[in-house]
Amino acid sequence: MDYKVALAFTVPLGLGIVAVGSALALGKAVSAAMEATGRQPEAGIKILINMAVGCALIEALTIYALLLAFNLAAKI
Repeated sequence: MDYKVALAFTVPLGLGIVAVGSALALGKAVSAAMEATGRQPEAGIKILINMAVGCALIEALTIYALLLAFNLAAKI
């Protein structure tokens, strides 16, 4: 099997896995932040800031995977 055929199958599959993982991680982060805000409303701003930083890091990893996929797709 040629490496181009392997890339054609694995790049979209890898992007799908990254998208699902990112969605699950973001959902868990937001859910935990909402629960924490419900328990301690006075700490809502601190919780929101920490959640935003965590979500930004999760999205950054997703964007890195997308850039890697574009680079690999250019070799097809």
